Amino acid sequence: MASPLPSGLGRGVPTCAVQRSSGRGLRSHLPCSLMPVQPSNHLEWNESMHSLRISVGSLPVLASMTKAADPRFRPRWRVILPSFVGAAVLWLLYSHRPPPGRPPAPNAHNWRLGQAPADRYNDTYPLSVPQRTPGGTRYRIALIADLDTESRAQEENTWFSYLKKGYLTLSDSGDKVTVEWDIGHEVLESHLAEKGRGMELSDLIVFNGKLYSVDDRTGVVYQIEGTKAVPWVILSDGDGTVGKGFKAEWLAVKDEHLYVGGLGKEWTTTTGEVVNENPEWVKVVGCKGSVAHENWVSSYNALRAAAGIRPPAVSDGCSHRANGFSGQMSRFLFHPSLTRTDHLLLSRSTAHHARPSSGCSLGARGLRPRT
Repeated sequence: MASPLPSGLGRGVPTCAVQRSSGRGLRSHLPCSLMPVQPSNHLEWNESMHSLRISVGSLPVLASMTKAADPRFRPRWRVILPSFVGAAVLWLLYSHRPPPGRPPAPNAHNWRLGQAPADRYNDTYPLSVPQRTPGGTRYRIALIADLDTESRAQEENTWFSYLKKGYLTLSDSGDKVTVEWDIGHEVLESHLAEKGRGMELSDLIVFNGKLYSVDDRTGVVYQIEGTKAVPWVILSDGDGTVGKGFKAEWLAVKDEHLYVGGLGKEWTTTTGEVVNENPEWVKVVGCKGSVAHENWVSSYNALRAAAGIRPPAVSDGCSHRANGFSGQMSRFLFHPSLTRTDHLLLSRSTAHHARPSSGCSLGARGLRPRT
């Protein structure tokens, strides 16, 4: 039998009384007592239809858990969403962090970071740090060989050149130079040739932090890496549309570009007839390998005029093989390998063995072709 309601319980809440039976533990009677709620007003009645109210000793234990209007249980998305996003970002950064001392592996997201240094021009020069000695400043130097027809190796389809290294010491007063050579030399090989000739390397230069040379038979510009000659770009003759290699004779660096020039005179027969003006074009190579072809006919004519030679030149008159660009003087400097002011025609073999000669030194400020 149910006991009467305790006086402290609220009205309208389902209530049950539990009594102990004789010797058989607890026994409950559900429902024991159910009394209707007496609403104080219409609003409270509606709230009770959608809420769960449990009271113990007239104290509310759980109230209005499902009431959407209760601000205590309303989700604060302005706080939750930024917190969630921030936690996700921190997790991604931590999970993708490389181990200590190891660079991040290239992927679709960071490949540009790895490429960035290569996109910038490397103006390191000289490649080796000069040394201060009692005799002056000591520089690391190198020479490259043009063996002409002797560059063919005994091995089939192989051509070679020599790379000789040493030191040049310039006295503090600047009036004395001492050269020391390393013992032995390095052999550079290639399998590229044109009409059975190749690796006739004409010049050696530092460009974009690397060492380069050029073959005057194939027009191939090689990057020298230790004892390897790695083909970089191929330069075609003339305006770039000629189907043969450019007969490159000199290299110079200006405005972060590699200038590659030829003989600087018309290509003629052994009797002096002009065949073409292809050797009077200059190739301008960017640090990524782009090639532009510039017509320097008018500029070379100006140099010959300064030397007292009128075009067309004789067989090998006023040809150029020792040129460069001076950043301090802002001009190209030319030292012709052979100048002839008397119209004596020389055969190619005679002119070849006549160089180097005491030609004149010519300078042209800001030399550019006039088109």
